[in-house]
Amino acid sequence: MKTKYLDLIDQTFNFPQEEFTLNTNQLNFHGIDLMALIQQYGSPLKFTYLPKISDNINRAKGWFADAFKKHNYGGKYHYCYCTKSAHFKHILNTALENDIHIETSSAFDLDIVVNLKAKGKITDNTYIISNGFKRDQYVQNLARLLNTGHKNCIVVIDNYEEIKLFDQVVDGNYNVGIRIASEEEPKFEFYTSRLGIGYKNIVPFYHSEIKNNPKVTLKMLHFFINTGIRDTAYYWNELLKCMKVYVQLKKECPSLDSLNIGGGFPIKNSLAFEYDYSYMVSEIIGQIKQVCNENNIDVPNIFTEFGSFTVGESGGALYEVLYQKQQNDREKWNMINSSFITTLPDSWAINKRFVMLPINRWDQEYERVLLGGLTCDSDDYYNSEQHMNAIYLPKYNKDKPLYIGFFNTGAYQETIGGFGGLQHCLIPAPKHILIDRDENGKLTTSVFSQEQTSEQLLSLLGYDYSINSSLAEVKNKSIYKVQ
Repeated sequence: MKTKYLDLIDQTFNFPQEEFTLNTNQLNFHGIDLMALIQQYGSPLKFTYLPKISDNINRAKGWFADAFKKHNYGGKYHYCYCTKSAHFKHILNTALENDIHIETSSAFDLDIVVNLKAKGKITDNTYIISNGFKRDQYVQNLARLLNTGHKNCIVVIDNYEEIKLFDQVVDGNYNVGIRIASEEEPKFEFYTSRLGIGYKNIVPFYHSEIKNNPKVTLKMLHFFINTGIRDTAYYWNELLKCMKVYVQLKKECPSLDSLNIGGGFPIKNSLAFEYDYSYMVSEIIGQIKQVCNENNIDVPNIFTEFGSFTVGESGGALYEVLYQKQQNDREKWNMINSSFITTLPDSWAINKRFVMLPINRWDQEYERVLLGGLTCDSDDYYNSEQHMNAIYLPKYNKDKPLYIGFFNTGAYQETIGGFGGLQHCLIPAPKHILIDRDENGKLTTSVFSQEQTSEQLLSLLGYDYSINSSLAEVKNKSIYKVQ
């Protein structure tokens, strides 16, 4: 009778998969022995597998190269990484090794750009696409970059006042793009994005603020869909509306030569995930060229801004099941040794799905469970609402520790969770390690950050930790110990 966890996976999904394999009933991820990782570093544990970043960048470049060749497309392709997905130095350093460009969204992003430029990771040939609503410091930092000669900086205009702000602080000429305020999907609570300028207002805005301004050159139309690039009637309709605006604007403004199709590719969130990336890229390029040909204009250069797609599939989080609570006749709660709210905030905030699999005991019988975090918050859980379906794991056995992993967690979770800061219920952030491969393909690991300590958290809260140090000394005396 097929009652083992491996039997369940075999009956439900195509397994093994490219990144997930088994070795003596233990899960490997991209050839990484996860149980060995836990034995070396403990749990809870977060990791970043750096080679996956380069892999995804180069896969996307290949899809666009194939599409350009198929459609005899005359423009150029530029891959941008949007830094808000993960600002960490190890992420940017790895991504920039692959001849890419970056998209920024805040003032401090530009400080990262300056730092990377000083280290030679970014050059004057690197495009800096600056998005977002621009407060004074963001404007000043962009002006600093432009005034020091970084000509490949494109300021994406978000509202009607920004041109005036930049004219006051930028010394010479500069390039801009205009972001389209796209219409949101019908299920949204509002109709139009709060970001950008409405479709019907873009050409009039060009005439009133850019056309006769000798300092400003319009180079880009920025098209962003919040739900990402998906094969839906909504997406194709918005792309067609965008192209109509591009055609109108191009006829009025010969300097316009680039289209930014922001909004990223989805990433794998279950073993059943299917998405034809090559098909989508080919269809997008084909439709853009068709519209341009019909209107007798040159095709635009294509920029993409892939954040989650770039870094998401490089991340993972490993936990131990500490205990099982039978709360009623049907619900078994497996309690993990960390918190979903603090370590995977998207699972709590937006019911985001991640790939979840046990690390060990695949040869054991399975059971249906719910997963609970350590905080005293009723929302600190992960169940079938976030998961693709009911959660099944090898049966809990207090004498046989069970470890589980959440995968493709590399985008947004650290920044949204407040890396290095306070955590809900003061649950410490776990240790984080970096995994890479040397020139011979051998795996290497290093600790990026240790698990948060009481000292760090109390310092953030304004407490004097010397008092706690004195208490620790008292605890070490026999009179304080439980006899």
